[in-house]
Amino acid sequence: MTIELPPLPYDRAALEPHLSAGAVDMHRGVQNAHIERLQGLVADGPFAQMTLEDIARKAQGSIAECAAQAWACALYWEQLRPAAAGGGGEPGGRLAEALGAGFGSVEEFRARFAQSALRRFGPGWTWLLQRPDGRLAVAVTPQSTTPLTGPDRALLACSLWEHAYVLDYRENRDKYLAAFWQLVDWDVVASRMIPAKAPAPAA
Repeated sequence: MTIELPPLPYDRAALEPHLSAGAVDMHRGVQNAHIERLQGLVADGPFAQMTLEDIARKAQGSIAECAAQAWACALYWEQLRPAAAGGGGEPGGRLAEALGAGFGSVEEFRARFAQSALRRFGPGWTWLLQRPDGRLAVAVTPQSTTPLTGPDRALLACSLWEHAYVLDYRENRDKYLAAFWQLVDWDVVASRMIPAKAPAPAA
């Protein structure tokens, strides 16, 4: 299986003014570097025919790190939508209900998510996760660590690597997070949830 840099689902400048085309290019350049390195590491080896996600789950060392970073970056771009096309706003339906049940309200979830991101020193990721039992949780992982090696399902990912925001916001993660919320595509986030179980038939 050929692992390549996936195309953006929107123009590179479409996330402005929240994320500039230059910031997108910088972040995508790092993503592509991980992919190119991974291509060399897995060529003709046992991981050559695996998907990016499977490599990140099963490999170790440099191979796992490159695959995890490339996978997380792809997840990140897929969940964003230009504000002019409906990005931002509020989640609805089952996702909103789950956020309310897990955190008290959508606003309290955002506050918990931002607090976790701001407390993380150094690069990494902040996640909205769904546990196997359906409950939602916020987690922060360092460096290239992702939820792929555990039982939880990633619904939302926010990069805490400097290349994601330094060009637009310098060291100000708080402003970056405020901009991030203006671009989240809640429909994509909701689509990643474990499907609700159908009620058991009446006896």
